[in-house]
Amino acid sequence: MKPTETDSLGLVRMCCRALDEKKAADLRVLDVRELSSITDYLVIGTATSEPHVRALRVELEKALDSAKTHIVGFETARESGWVVMDAFDVMVHIFTPEKRDRYRLENLWRDGREIPVKDLLADKKAPVKRAARAKKKAARKLPKKGAK
Repeated sequence: MKPTETDSLGLVRMCCRALDEKKAADLRVLDVRELSSITDYLVIGTATSEPHVRALRVELEKALDSAKTHIVGFETARESGWVVMDAFDVMVHIFTPEKRDRYRLENLWRDGREIPVKDLLADKKAPVKRAARAKKKAARKLPKKGAK
């Protein structure tokens, strides 16, 4: 079952919170559903250094694992200044300042709709938990295999 927009936005919110708590800078979220066939949202953040890039990646992995979100993959090359984590509907890019300036993903995806991160961080409700409860509730309503 494909996650709903609410599920995906809840995942975006969780990623932003995890990155914000570890002091990622200049967080931006782009809604690219109308532009991309591989993801719905891009989360882009800046780390202060290579060790900070690694710390942000680890924190993000912990947050995704705790929400039982499948990480499709992540790409990181030692000392590359860029980490990409793919959680299917949400793709997170963490850069050092130099790499972010060089690749300018925001410009590449400028036709995407920007979602204000301050709004995502301000909402204290837990949509990821709500979404998980809704999935469980929906699963209970499905007929059992072999049932008539």
